[in-house]
Amino acid sequence: MVPLADMEAGATGAATSSSADPPWHALEAAAVAEQLGSPTDGLGSDEAAARLARFGPNRLTPPKRRPAWMRFLAQFHNLLIYVLLVSGVVALLLRHWTDAGVIFGVVLVNALIGYIQEDKAEQALEAIRNLLSPQAVVLRDGHAVTLAADELVPGDRVFLVSGDRVPADLRLDRTKGLLVQEAALTGESVPAAKSAAAVAADAALGDRGGMAYAGTMVVQGQGTGIVVATGDATEVGRIGHLLASVTTVATPLLVSMARFGRWLTGGILLLAGGTVLFGMLVHGEPWQDMVLTAVGLAVAAIPEGLPAVMTITMAVGVTRMARRNAIIRHLPAVEMLGSVRTICTDKTGTLTRNELLATSIVTAEATYVAGGSGYAPEGEIRREDRLVDPAAEPLLLDLARAALLCNDAALHRDPDGEWQLAGDPTDGALLALAMKAGLDPDGEAKHYPRRDALPFESERQYMATLHHDHAGHGILLVKGAPERVLALCERERRGDGAVPLDRPRWTALTAELAGQGQRVLALAMRRTPIDLSELIDGDLREEGLELLGLCGLIDPPREEALVAVAACRQAGITVKMITGDHAATAAAIGRRFGLPDGVTSGPQLDRLDEAGFAAAAAANSVFARTTPEHKLRLIAALQAAGDTVAMTGDGVNDAPALKRADIGVAMGRNGTEAAKEVAAMVLADDNFASIVHAVEEGRTVYDNLRKTILFMLPTNGAQAVVILLAVLSGSLLPITPVQILWVNMVTAVTLGLALAFEAPEPGVMARPPRPRDEPILAGRLVRRMLVVLALLVASSFGFFHFHRLQGDGIEEARTIAVNALVVGEIFFLLSARDLHGRGELLSALAGSRPVWLSIALMTLLQLAFTYAPPMQALFGTTPLGLAAWAAMAAAGAGLFVLMELEKRLSGAPTRLSPRSDSGSRNGRRPA
Repeated sequence: MVPLADMEAGATGAATSSSADPPWHALEAAAVAEQLGSPTDGLGSDEAAARLARFGPNRLTPPKRRPAWMRFLAQFHNLLIYVLLVSGVVALLLRHWTDAGVIFGVVLVNALIGYIQEDKAEQALEAIRNLLSPQAVVLRDGHAVTLAADELVPGDRVFLVSGDRVPADLRLDRTKGLLVQEAALTGESVPAAKSAAAVAADAALGDRGGMAYAGTMVVQGQGTGIVVATGDATEVGRIGHLLASVTTVATPLLVSMARFGRWLTGGILLLAGGTVLFGMLVHGEPWQDMVLTAVGLAVAAIPEGLPAVMTITMAVGVTRMARRNAIIRHLPAVEMLGSVRTICTDKTGTLTRNELLATSIVTAEATYVAGGSGYAPEGEIRREDRLVDPAAEPLLLDLARAALLCNDAALHRDPDGEWQLAGDPTDGALLALAMKAGLDPDGEAKHYPRRDALPFESERQYMATLHHDHAGHGILLVKGAPERVLALCERERRGDGAVPLDRPRWTALTAELAGQGQRVLALAMRRTPIDLSELIDGDLREEGLELLGLCGLIDPPREEALVAVAACRQAGITVKMITGDHAATAAAIGRRFGLPDGVTSGPQLDRLDEAGFAAAAAANSVFARTTPEHKLRLIAALQAAGDTVAMTGDGVNDAPALKRADIGVAMGRNGTEAAKEVAAMVLADDNFASIVHAVEEGRTVYDNLRKTILFMLPTNGAQAVVILLAVLSGSLLPITPVQILWVNMVTAVTLGLALAFEAPEPGVMARPPRPRDEPILAGRLVRRMLVVLALLVASSFGFFHFHRLQGDGIEEARTIAVNALVVGEIFFLLSARDLHGRGELLSALAGSRPVWLSIALMTLLQLAFTYAPPMQALFGTTPLGLAAWAAMAAAGAGLFVLMELEKRLSGAPTRLSPRSDSGSRNGRRPA
């Protein structure tokens, strides 16, 4: 062993064993005490102070954070933002202070939103640090004292009792009925039984019965343990470091927009530079005039309002999702939901209720199934699909009475009328079962008062209670692990009395229930002399016990989650269950949800190389006994294969994977703060079904973003091409830069914004998830955009030159050119609403309330632009006659008809056919 003085520790770490030595859980408690220099009467004050100075306080070290000013400036590091800043400078050069202020305001608002979101995300680490207990009872100088938990050092001896939060990682040396709730670390819904025994070095975290980890809760019993790790060296500290090291993945939209920004910037620079050179060299124009023309072209090409409209579109989606219990914490996550191809879900509390339910009751003569939900003592009991009266079933009633009396839990209603459990979940499930059988806890306790009890301990694996009844009889009741209880039994209860125990049959029944993912308990009894008033283990072995039967408990699936998983399959989304629970339990729940058979465990994954791990991640649907590292690697492997991955979780152990996933989804009711702070989305109802609703809204948001971009880009492109054609032809500009700014500003906040409120298109959940690397505008949409651009250019450029040829003044011709462009946009807005259809004319014309409101507002603004004297003076416009408006309306209607014909010619996109079972089983995607 390596002495404490030779151990390494960081500034705030804890003692750790040498890499050549077994881990703490594999060492006997006495060996741990020797290695850590931990005397039986506790550390002395001087030694404890020396160790505190050396190892540092027992708290998690906050990571180094960038200064606030640096994090704020980093929000501007985006090429699209640079383009917007350039457009603001251009507006300043043109002395359009209002327009410049609007542009810079949009940039500032986006930067503030990003800064606030980043700050909130980093609060996840703070939430983990708050998991450590504030106080602990420690043995110092031979006396038990209460200290602040951050004063604990390696080698301290800590006392644990029911209700305590474990203050540091402890190697237990004494336990009595100690049960610790470790769900936040392991994902198991049932509290773990603890003992002082060593386990194998490669035991999974949930199987280390001799360890109690920082941040977990003692739910029953008592014990003492030796501190083996404090602060950052604890298991929860290790997860905190893992979380800090995880890098988030950029959303597909941000990737697409960054790509678009690069192409847009390059295109604008080339086009502006070419325009200057062409005008100077070919037409001999002065360089000053050509630079101003190039500036106008740049202003025309930059979609200043696009980021603001995109933000509002996503914000509308956030509001819709909130109505369906999905709370979005990071705005870009809204659109990413539409591309989710794989959902990796935790089991406990997400697919299941995180409540134990006693569902199977087996006596020597019958098998019963109990219904109900949670710990509410309400539900039917059936035998062979036939409703039974428990009072008419003596064997069932005897078993239910034993479950009630050999029990330390209590059930009560809260002010809202909901049933709440006080005590162990297993006891709570058995108590609810007894009450379903018609038994009254208070009445039974009076009729069979308890005289003594042997609490459950991991060494004995059973609980026993002694009761006396009013008839002068003593009754000994036992419940516990079937293998231990059966070993104590010699007989079994039947309707005609007790008969010799059929041990092989009961062993087979136990295995059958366990194979269904149920936690199995056996219940037994024996009559005792009335003068027996104190229990010892030997009392159970005398004369043997009489087996009453078996009881199977499950963490029941959420009914709505069953429907939601089926809906995911219909939407082309793969569901994978990743849990820290046992393989048998995970496999049984997986079968209930229709996930492919078979389960892969964490230890099996550890034996795979990278290629094998990636293949296992793709091919399997159920993963058990996983650690935070396994979850991270599984998420990364799926992302590397091109999947957009959503991950659900509620525990501290889920936080790193939630951060790494494209969409981290935390449980709002029962989730830890660490999980909620790092997640992009929080489910207010802890319901897997809400994820499916959010995916539907996410697909709608993405559709609306594409509609918005499809609508705005041709508008800006048409303005730039109009200027370019004027330069190439050596003619006057049909639209001035200040008129361009007007069109860009008003169309963005009216027509473009209307598309943010569009309802889901029919069949939105019948389409396959979009590929992760799919451009936001590709194929037929790019062709559609080019057709619109050409038609808008033809209308604006054509009207300008037609009226110039008719002898109209330059102001009138430009006024007509601007209005022709806007009228074309209005008609295109109606067509852009139908993104995935075949061009339903009546549906497009029907529009929606936001669309028609935006058209009405845009019409009023253009009338003011044309007829209001202040606007005429500012933008150089003149009044137009009715004939001009009629001609522009006819041109716009023609554009609309041509776009609808283009949709019919291009055809509707392919719809998704339901995924075959074989396709889902081998992990392949449908073609």
